[in-house]
Amino acid sequence: QVQLLESGGGSAQAGGSLKLSCAASVASQYILSGCAMAWYRQAPGKERERVASIGRADYTNYADSVKGRFTISKDYSKGTLDLQMMSLKPEDSAMYYCAAGIRTLWSLKSFDYDYWGQGTQVTVSS
Repeated sequence: QVQLLESGGGSAQAGGSLKLSCAASVASQYILSGCAMAWYRQAPGKERERVASIGRADYTNYADSVKGRFTISKDYSKGTLDLQMMSLKPEDSAMYYCAAGIRTLWSLKSFDYDYWGQGTQVTVSS
């Protein structure tokens, strides 16, 4: 059973930056190289939304709300999926989840992701 563990969440001031990382409990290199991966977030009272996706060929896609500010990437040396967040805004505050899909090489749909982490909290103050 694959488990995903997020880290790097915390508090930041508006305009600041944070970097999230996600590591798989097993087969991390396979997960990174062979699966669709993504970051989602959910704020209290709101639906979960996709933040960024990265495919097997490292093609990336971002939600309009974070485009130009966030960068999703894979660090094969560390075996992690990262999300670099810059120019943070209070509306970026949410629980952030890492997701991996073993049945697909690329997806923008949450139902294609088979494994989800427990989440890491990001809080941005104005």
